[in-house]
Amino acid sequence: MAAGAPGSLLLLLLLSLLWLRGRGQGFGQTRFICTSVPLDGDMCAATAPGGGSAEELKSTVLQLRETVLQQKETIMNQKETIRELTAKLGRCESQSVLEALPGEPKGGGTGRKSGFSKNTMGDLSRAPATETLSQLGQTLQSLKTRLENLEQFSRMNSSGQTNNLKDILQNKIDDLEKQVLSRVNSLEEGKFNPKNESEERGKIESTLTSLHQRITDLEKGQKDNRPPDRFQLTFPLRTNYMYAKVKKSLPEMYAFSVCMWIKSNASPGMGTPFSYAVPGQANELVLIEWGNNPMEILINDKVAKLPFVINDGKWHHICVTWTTRDGVWEAYQDGTQTGSGENLAPYHPIKPQGVLVLGQEQDTLGGGFDATQAFVGELAHFNVWDRKLSPGEVYSLATCSTRALAGNVIAWAEANIDIYGGATKWTFEACRQLN
Repeated sequence: MAAGAPGSLLLLLLLSLLWLRGRGQGFGQTRFICTSVPLDGDMCAATAPGGGSAEELKSTVLQLRETVLQQKETIMNQKETIRELTAKLGRCESQSVLEALPGEPKGGGTGRKSGFSKNTMGDLSRAPATETLSQLGQTLQSLKTRLENLEQFSRMNSSGQTNNLKDILQNKIDDLEKQVLSRVNSLEEGKFNPKNESEERGKIESTLTSLHQRITDLEKGQKDNRPPDRFQLTFPLRTNYMYAKVKKSLPEMYAFSVCMWIKSNASPGMGTPFSYAVPGQANELVLIEWGNNPMEILINDKVAKLPFVINDGKWHHICVTWTTRDGVWEAYQDGTQTGSGENLAPYHPIKPQGVLVLGQEQDTLGGGFDATQAFVGELAHFNVWDRKLSPGEVYSLATCSTRALAGNVIAWAEANIDIYGGATKWTFEACRQLN
């Protein structure tokens, strides 16, 4: 054997073994013949003693090569089939989820309170049609009540123009009632087409907004004859679009007192009488009675439970005072201190440049309203001081004493309040109009 060709010999030996195995075990005695093949020579062209074994080896090698190529092609085809089936399965799963949740929105977020879907400020409630009709009915009833008050006022003042405008508004309310009744009948008969719901709802709500505005203009005759602080705000429905906004922000405060007259019998919980949010902190200062929980005061997301018992449908005067030193707070109901505590956001001053909202809890600055946390009831004389009021000053406010002071930070006046979404203003005189 030629030296320097051990690799060629080894390769030829392996090929011979493969050939013999492929040919079966039918041979009797066999011999292995090794042939030296040059490095640059053709292995398959090498001849061995005893005949045409080289041709047989070459045929075996070609068959093996063909088998490998076929297996490789099969594997590639199987991979392509797997990719196609995976894509089809993904599409089927996506379609199943969409069909299982036909009313699920394509996007959304979560609010501070878990378990409830979040609506944003200004969105109309996406309630079912029957619930929407119920809300429209309550709104219409509220408009009728306001018109009755205007009718009494017009009789006392004998204003022909007021009577004419009242008649026009009454006719519009009657038309709206017919539309609502028609929608109820359509629902009962199964003829209501949900595709037209948005269009019809938009028309009715546009008309209601117009009516609210015209009645408000008509009520200005009453407002001109009353002091600027003798009014109340009414929030008749639990929605995410009915609220009032205080035009002024709060300054930086190291102490405060917040007082108001309040009336509600909403259940569960009267909601959020007011909330103050600042950039980066939606719960800078919040008063809330949410669900079956007691009323709470939140300062920089720190919470204290307040011992108020006021959800009885009667007017009550409440005050909460606080100082940043040790986080000391006091709660007053109807002029009497009912509770106190400390360590409520100690040494955290109330931040300035925020948004103060009446009737809604903010999850974002000036918005992120949730209907489940909305205030339902009546509210008046909302005043804010940048100091802690004394028990005597609180009592003077609750008893309508002539010595009672208006808030030096926020004073209750119509010029300081903007209302939205159907919240209404009524004449209110504390201590004369109670319950």
